[in-house]
Amino acid sequence: MKIAILSRNTRLYSTQRLIEVARDRGHVVRVLDPLRCYVRIAPGNMSIRYKGKALKGIDAVIPRIGVTSTFYGTAVLRQLEMMGVYSPNSSDAVLRARDKLRCLQILAAQGLDMPATVFGDNPDDTADVLAMLGEPPHVIKLNEGSQGTGVVLAEKRSASQSVIEAFRGLYANFLVQEFIAEAKGSDLRCFVVGKKVVAAMQRDASPGEFRANLHRGGTASPATLSPEERRIAVKAASALGLGVAGVDMLRSKRGPLILEVNASPGLEGIEAATGVNVAAAIIGLLETEAAPQAVVTSARRR
Repeated sequence: MKIAILSRNTRLYSTQRLIEVARDRGHVVRVLDPLRCYVRIAPGNMSIRYKGKALKGIDAVIPRIGVTSTFYGTAVLRQLEMMGVYSPNSSDAVLRARDKLRCLQILAAQGLDMPATVFGDNPDDTADVLAMLGEPPHVIKLNEGSQGTGVVLAEKRSASQSVIEAFRGLYANFLVQEFIAEAKGSDLRCFVVGKKVVAAMQRDASPGEFRANLHRGGTASPATLSPEERRIAVKAASALGLGVAGVDMLRSKRGPLILEVNASPGLEGIEAATGVNVAAAIIGLLETEAAPQAVVTSARRR
């Protein structure tokens, strides 16, 4: 197969691992900076070019689209989809996951539990919005933050109001969630590929920190999931239309609670913590889903 990886940085661990595994399995791989791709849109004549040359013959694409390039990156991915290229994560699925509020609304509609969440825009409604949530502590999150950025723990109602005012002053979209104290600064990252959790790790926050993200100094160790946790992780990824996803959840008194679903989960932390070859699982999914289509397409070309 001819595989494209949409990534702005070829030196990233995740990108390098996907290249390594794909080439070891006999595939042709090319990394494309989505911001250097440009498209022509016309009925019956869709095309895409990269650095002056037409992109043709791509069988599958793995999107590794960063937060800052979401709009343009998903437009490029959508163009490839319209040209018949397979992607485990569609452009619409990436957008659903990237928008935390939309993601939680979709998951809630599927009956998947999560920390209680509130959202409101008008400053006049702030007190009532917080009353809907309950007593602090409250966790306030930017709607499109990643790796723990834009996440604040407010231990008093006055602090919640101050943070909300600050975010509003920046014209930022945000949501407010209940704080799950019994999680004790730990969460689970479940890595879903296809319809299966292929690896899972527990992340523990560093002393004095409530965010367990590895980029925030957290530590990771292999996690043993219950059947219910596995079911929830797979259902969450499926609800968003993601074939590859990092599903983050908390263990609480009322059961597993979903924090968010990541459409471009990193491989370094989970491969190091678990010893699982997650990159091979992703390439294996492409071989199962895209290879038969690639064979048919190749035959047509001949």
